[in-house]
Amino acid sequence: MRRLLSAFAITGCLLAMPAVTLAQGLPGLTLFSGVKGDSQLPYRLDFGGQPNGWDRYRLRIPRNKVRVAVAQIAISYPEYYNGEFDTKDIEVKAKGKKVALQEVKWDKENHVIQLFVRDPIAAGSNIEVILSNVHNPPTGGMYYFNCSVLSPGDVPLLRYLGTWIMGINNS
Repeated sequence: MRRLLSAFAITGCLLAMPAVTLAQGLPGLTLFSGVKGDSQLPYRLDFGGQPNGWDRYRLRIPRNKVRVAVAQIAISYPEYYNGEFDTKDIEVKAKGKKVALQEVKWDKENHVIQLFVRDPIAAGSNIEVILSNVHNPPTGGMYYFNCSVLSPGDVPLLRYLGTWIMGINNS
């Protein structure tokens, strides 16, 4: 009986490992983050999120979060994040199609990237912001990237949509 229980335990662990590995990308299980579950946004780091390495961040905004048309996307990040962004290699997709950008501003002092779209993105669209040629910070850690949007003709106040809780690995 003991051997049978041991075999079940080992099998269960082996079957659970791929699920845990898969959970690291989008955003996985996060305990004690301070961000409510419905405010966490999905993301993917294409090249593994290694410290001091080059990466591509795919920051996703699900359609249920996009309740208004979007004229501007603002991504703020913490002061202690000291990676580098390539503003010439940023793209936005809505409903799987590339969106023309009017301007991209990276305000290093205030820790925010502002993306101004040429034509507003319709409410209810799946949006993906792709930051290519990102140089990750030299040390690993957890970084909270906040997403806010501005509607066309709206009072110039950004509306918070959610947070990407991104992990740069030390392994």
